[in-house]
Amino acid sequence: MNTSTVFSLAALLLTGTGALHAQAPATPAATPAKVPWKRVLPQTPPGFTLVTKDVAVYPEHTVTLTLYVPDKPGKYPAVLDIHGGGWKDRQVEQDKPMMERLATHGFVTGIVAYRLSTEAKYPAAIYDCKAAVRYLRAHAEELKIDPDRIGAMGGSAGGHLTGLLAMTNGLPEFEGDGPNREQSSAVKAAIVMAGSQDLVAANKEKSNPGTVAFLGATYEEKPDIYAQASPLTHVRAGVPPTIFIEGEKDTLKIGRAELQDKLRALGIETELHTLKDAPHPFWMSQPWCDETVEIATAFFKKHLGEPKFAQP
Repeated sequence: MNTSTVFSLAALLLTGTGALHAQAPATPAATPAKVPWKRVLPQTPPGFTLVTKDVAVYPEHTVTLTLYVPDKPGKYPAVLDIHGGGWKDRQVEQDKPMMERLATHGFVTGIVAYRLSTEAKYPAAIYDCKAAVRYLRAHAEELKIDPDRIGAMGGSAGGHLTGLLAMTNGLPEFEGDGPNREQSSAVKAAIVMAGSQDLVAANKEKSNPGTVAFLGATYEEKPDIYAQASPLTHVRAGVPPTIFIEGEKDTLKIGRAELQDKLRALGIETELHTLKDAPHPFWMSQPWCDETVEIATAFFKKHLGEPKFAQP
């Protein structure tokens, strides 16, 4: 969905009720108020350097990482963001404010610009996300990253890819042919925002054109690809703690509840945070951007820890 359209829909109506007077006509109903929201724009925070690195070069697109690296020496946990956009739009700029804010809480943060469905079909996008994690480990010293403490998050199509990245930890068939194959692409914790986790259930009755473009076929044509590309398919012992953030005013994210049931059955931490009055995509506007960062900070500090600084 076009971002400007999303934000025009984000002004949701609250209920207004008229009051009655015993000897007077009913007072006209008050004009419904709009839920306040404010789009956030990127601004690199003080004490951080914004850098862009090439992860992998393909004829159709160069996969890049946009990173916020703290100026202060130390070893920091890292969080990779996978942007949304229906797998067809590049929304790195829209995710920058969230990752800028998260970085100030003690992280190196980065956003991967993966190959879109208009450039290369599945599994190119998940291969690129895996390659981005491997890049972070391969260049950990330069980027001040503790390679043992890397997490991931993403919203919408990026939420789907984040779920797939996390649930396929350690599965070699999802690595692709990108660089730094000697490094692990595993993440220690993941946050899925407003992303469906079961592409079979979401497309079995009626195909979504965006999913067809992403996978290169309808469900009827290639049902196995829909199952393979669904995070729900790959839940098993050893996958990382994974929580979900959704907007109260957004649509149901298919497969999320079922994936959480599987995680709970395995004793793997999961929870759902529903943000009041929040539309899709809530993380791009206030007050929900700050609410998202607050949830992410607590979760990632629990599982990735604090920065480590050299003793004086």
